[in-house]
Amino acid sequence: MAIEVGNGKWHGSVGGIVCASIEKVWSLVSQTKRLQEWMPMVERSSGLAGDEDEPGYVRLVSGFIFPQQDGERSWIKERLVSMDSSSHSYVYRMEASNVGLDGSVNSLKLADYGDQSTLIHWSFEINPLEDVSEDSIVDYLRFLYKSCINRIEGAIEAVSTSVSPA
Repeated sequence: MAIEVGNGKWHGSVGGIVCASIEKVWSLVSQTKRLQEWMPMVERSSGLAGDEDEPGYVRLVSGFIFPQQDGERSWIKERLVSMDSSSHSYVYRMEASNVGLDGSVNSLKLADYGDQSTLIHWSFEINPLEDVSEDSIVDYLRFLYKSCINRIEGAIEAVSTSVSPA
């Protein structure tokens, strides 16, 4: 699913290189049950409907994505728009939330960067928000998603260490 610039939405993207094979990175980032391993703001994630690797799959993600004035955790209900294991990419649409991101679309794509490294490209588009500047929300989301990318290598190493013989 291509993101059209100029459609009235706010856009941003972030990328990074992870020192791990594309297969290991894909195995981590494509599974809802593993979100907490590499998304520091996610406390819980669960499937609500459908099959995890099929378009239409719905999951609920909660945690401290955005601080809430009442101290409650943020939650987002996301629907999988597309997933292509052969191109190591997926697109999720935020269907409902208590953080104002309804209708937002996140795309994640991996590319083999050679020498057991993977390039991660994460892009997003959000509907304009009231009382928030475009620059501040786009910068915040870039920071948030970059922090996720930065944790991927450690999450993969943690799994490798825990399954290695002592």
